[in-house]
Amino acid sequence: MRRLVIVAVVALAALVPGLTASAATRHFRHYVSLGDSYTAGPLIPLLRLDPVGCVRSTSDYPAQLALRLGVQSFTDVSCSGADTSDMTSPQDVPLGQNPPQLDAVGSGTDLVTLGIGGNDYGVFGTLVGTCPGLRDSDPTGNPCQRHFTVDGVDTIKAALARTRGNIASVLTAIHARAPQAKVLAIGYPRIAPPSGTCPDILPFADGDYAWLTSVEEALNDAVSGAAQDTGSSYVDTFGPSLGHDACSASPWINGQYNNPLAAAAYHPFFAGMRGVADAIGRFLG
Repeated sequence: MRRLVIVAVVALAALVPGLTASAATRHFRHYVSLGDSYTAGPLIPLLRLDPVGCVRSTSDYPAQLALRLGVQSFTDVSCSGADTSDMTSPQDVPLGQNPPQLDAVGSGTDLVTLGIGGNDYGVFGTLVGTCPGLRDSDPTGNPCQRHFTVDGVDTIKAALARTRGNIASVLTAIHARAPQAKVLAIGYPRIAPPSGTCPDILPFADGDYAWLTSVEEALNDAVSGAAQDTGSSYVDTFGPSLGHDACSASPWINGQYNNPLAAAAYHPFFAGMRGVADAIGRFLG
């Protein structure tokens, strides 16, 4: 009888495209999303109010992914400004506090996405807060890279090397809390183009574009390395975002100005969140 059932399923799969793939795909029931603003999607409509200071969107990539997967329960505790320390400690935000994000993960959780690391040691905020102001001093050079290079050491990339261990600690804690969960460490999408510049959108000196890209690559190396160190999975979004940088005709990332109805400065648009959700969906099967 069992052999007849198997034969029937194979025959049906041949007649119905996609049946075999869907049957092989794991069905997730309880999904938890952890992360920073590149997960939360600040200023992408509509804003959630739990708490309002996290500026968490109802259309961020976790929300889009949860809808696609058809999960039974979905908990998104990502928060703008979060770093790895906010996984285990409360994060103070305007008009409230976001509880430790790891509190949302339990033994019944079977899917976790983690998008964190860019704010550790103030890396992201330091770059966007410093580099535009240095552009006029050497518009065609690389003044920001020189500014952060001390005694031949790139201090930004040195900080990112330490970030790997911080992310690994978070991933280890997730596995301990949810031993049966599929744990995904999500990379960061591309901000700058591989060639060319757009100073009205990304006000960096011409030579700092390549350096900014190398910093992003180092950040993603930290995320992927932490995933490897802990038996987690890494989802690349840098590669899929090629052609969708802030300078492109179809950007995933906003430029230097806040758009109150679309995206915070230097942060993903809805299209970027959709692209990340696509990348995760492809990874999951």
